[in-house]
Amino acid sequence: MNLTSLRYLVALSEHRHFARAAQACHITQPALSNALRALEKEFGMPIVKRARSYAGLTPEGERVLATAQRILHEHALLQQELASSAGQPRGRLQLGVVPTAVPVAARFAAMLQSTHPGIAPVVRALSSQEIEEGLENLSLDLALGFTGRLAKGGPFAVLPQYGEHYFLVRRLQYPAGVAGAELRLGAAMRWADAALLPLCLLTPEMHNRSLVDQAFAEADAAVTPVMETNSVLTLALSVLAGDVCSVLPGALVGAVRSQGELEALPLVEPEMVTPVGFIYLGKARASRALEAALGLARDERWLREAARHSGSLKV
Repeated sequence: MNLTSLRYLVALSEHRHFARAAQACHITQPALSNALRALEKEFGMPIVKRARSYAGLTPEGERVLATAQRILHEHALLQQELASSAGQPRGRLQLGVVPTAVPVAARFAAMLQSTHPGIAPVVRALSSQEIEEGLENLSLDLALGFTGRLAKGGPFAVLPQYGEHYFLVRRLQYPAGVAGAELRLGAAMRWADAALLPLCLLTPEMHNRSLVDQAFAEADAAVTPVMETNSVLTLALSVLAGDVCSVLPGALVGAVRSQGELEALPLVEPEMVTPVGFIYLGKARASRALEAALGLARDERWLREAARHSGSLKV
């Protein structure tokens, strides 16, 4: 059982498609299929369900996959330990982040790399479900996401970071038009009043959308968005480009701070504050890069930076 074949199996499980898995591994599809058949021959049983397209793994294949993930994780840990020296951690850090927290995660990754030049962060925008799966299967080292959805007593450890506040963002009817003008912070608006506006919201499968829907429900307000998207970038661009408004968390409001033609109104009644924190697999042995990242996540200097750019403080 060689590491290369195990990587191919993990890639197939992640991409759920033979051609995409082969592309991710920088090999041809026949080469990937042959390596997996050789793995099956070694174990004397089928690992991949045979069909015209990828149909999943057999029960035995799932067990091989779980072992492969652990072996590859331990191999990566060993590589980091051998490459690192005292006070100088080296290696990649796979960081998953919910889309609405990307601006904060980007600052964290940049600060981590500046503090520890030997660490190469890899930031991936993922759904909450994908983050939890990635942490469990060891394809992610660390995540920045919604901690309130995690079951108590589960496998995850949490480092609280900030509370996600929400704003109604709209284009000003009469923009300032002054060079260097910044986004204006307006008076508070009730969720019930925001529901009457033409809204662009995230699509229903996004966890942030469920939080927004919960706030509208608590305000006893029915809302039918005129536009939906699974891209947080599209939320901001749609407000800039058209006549729609949107509900954005503070981190995204901070990211469009330089847009003087926009204003952000804090949403109240109810005032929603969603806890966001770093999440990692508590039972797994931490890599040198993860230890360094957790150290920075606890640092008061970073926590002030996170609060300043998350909307937890004044926008």
